[in-house]
Parts: sequence; C-alpha cells; structure tokens
Amino acid sequence: MRNKRNPPRQPLSQSRPKTASKKLLPARKTPKLLRGAPPSKPARGAGFRAPAAKRRSRGPSSRRAPAAERAPEIFDRLHEAYPDAHCALDFTSPYELLVATILSAQCTDKRVNMVTPALFRRYATPEALAAAKLEDLEEMIKSTGFFRNKSRSLVGMATAIAENHRGVVPSEMEQLVELPGVGRKTANVILGNAFDRNEGVVVDTHVTRVSQRLALTTNSDPVKIEQDLMRLFPRDRWTLLAHLLIEHGRQICVARTPKCEQCVLSDLCPSSRV
Repeated sequence: MRNKRNPPRQPLSQSRPKTASKKLLPARKTPKLLRGAPPSKPARGAGFRAPAAKRRSRGPSSRRAPAAERAPEIFDRLHEAYPDAHCALDFTSPYELLVATILSAQCTDKRVNMVTPALFRRYATPEALAAAKLEDLEEMIKSTGFFRNKSRSLVGMATAIAENHRGVVPSEMEQLVELPGVGRKTANVILGNAFDRNEGVVVDTHVTRVSQRLALTTNSDPVKIEQDLMRLFPRDRWTLLAHLLIEHGRQICVARTPKCEQCVLSDLCPSSRV
C-alpha cells in the first residue's frame, strides 16, 4: 500500500532540476589610497621605466659609455684643465733629454732637474760623457737613486752614440731602443718631445693608474696599456696625452686618495666616488 504520509520519491531522472547556486563574491575592500596609505610601487616587470630624474644617459658624457666614446671628451677636458702640460724634464737638446730621462727612472723629475745642470756643464756632449770615469759620474748623480746602474747606462749610451751615430742622438725608434739603458718608454719620450714625432704613448706610473681608473684599459703591462691608448686617441695627440694624464695623476688622481670631488672627469670616470 502506498503510504500517504510518505509518498514515494520520484526517480532522479524525473526530479525537478536544481537551480544553480549563486557564487558569493568577496566583499569589496576599500582602496588603500582612500584609507590614507601610500600608493604601492609598480612592479619591475615589462614596461617598467624609472623616474626621469633617476635615468642616466648612455651618451659620451656617461661614465658607463664605452671607452672609445668617452676618449675625445676626456682629452678635451684634460687639455682645458692643463693647457700648459709639457715634459717636466729640463733640456735644450735631444742628448740632454736622453740623459735626463735615463736618470728619471725611479726618481722624481724635480730631483733630476736639480742634478742635470752641473752634469751637462761637465759632460756637454756624448763624447765627453763616454769618457767619464764611473766613480765621478756616480758621485754626481747619487741622489737620483740606483746611481751605479744609471752610470753604466749613461756611459754605455754615450759610447754607442759617439761610435755608431757620429755623436748625434738617433731619431728612429729602432735605433734608440738599441742604446744601453733605453727602452720603448724612454724612446717615446725622446721622439715625442725632442723630435716632435708621435710614435707611441709614454706609459709611466701616473699614466697607468689614471688610464686604469678611467677604464681606458684593463691591462697592467705598459706595452699593452700603450696599445690600448693608441687605439683610442688620434696619433697627433699621443705625446700630449701622456703629459695630460701625468699632470692629472700628480694633481688630482693621486695614488692613495684621489680628489674625485675636484676632478673634471668625475662624470666620465667609472671609478669616481662622487
């Protein structure tokens, strides 16, 4: 019998379709901006751009620009800062400059200039210097340091010039570097300052330090540094370039504590502290 109180359930297929339940949406939160909170920073994703004030240009005036782009501006600024940059050794002839340059190894130019006047009066020509007694020469140049080695180099250099070049200092790189006590650096000094010939760049301790700090080279070997500088600067600027870098190294880009606050190249120098 059918139970009137509990009528039979209808089959599932005939049951009344259920209505889809409404999805409850989360309550809207009040924007942070309306609650007084500072706006959140944009994510550094695609399309992100730093504020205009913080963006740096990568043009020639940027310290992040390649060395080849910065080199012309570096030269121009140094030339403006040191318009009178020149060889600090006192000389009146290629012979005198050659003697002074040999003496300047591991010695200041100021000290060499104090020694050479008396030396040039006594040994005015290569022939006179070739005939010098080593003990007399050593006594005269003792204050320049390494005086025994320098004395032998001076006498050997003067003898070679007197015997092989008729007492005249040669004006070719190949002939200069064959002289005792004369390397490529000394030859560059003579050719550039006594003969006005740009055969290379003089690389001393100042040139090495400044060119490395300016990221003009990553090398420490003087020959490789010279090659890097020769590629970056026109040939007619090679001699003056060395004088400018040396002057800047003496006055501003000193070894221990460089004066970056006073440097005219601070915005071009990757090593600048300002």
